[in-house]
Amino acid sequence: MDKLKRVLSGHDAEEPSPLSEVFEATSLSWGTRVKGFIACFAIGCLCSLLGSCLLWVPKKGLMLFAVFYTLGNIASIGSTLFLMGPMKQLKRMFEPTRLIATTVMLVSIKGTSFNSFF
Repeated sequence: MDKLKRVLSGHDAEEPSPLSEVFEATSLSWGTRVKGFIACFAIGCLCSLLGSCLLWVPKKGLMLFAVFYTLGNIASIGSTLFLMGPMKQLKRMFEPTRLIATTVMLVSIKGTSFNSFF
């Protein structure tokens, strides 16, 4: 039916672009997306918890905290990419109502990781 629609609308002669082929090849089923979300979110929570526990290690505690806490936050935020997709996630993060919160979060992550090494 889709082919008939393409022929009737005159779009049959067009070849699919390489970008659309990549999107079609990398699409995940809903079950795989949920599993990816759960795995990535669990890793993020584990890294954040580990970072909080390593805060009390003498001398290197602050650096270990910053590294693991930053990785945990990035993994937790990245877990939603499995559910919504990267472009939709970015569009929603940078909507006018969420722009301030997104900016504060990104600056905080960058500040935490920057201050841990310098």
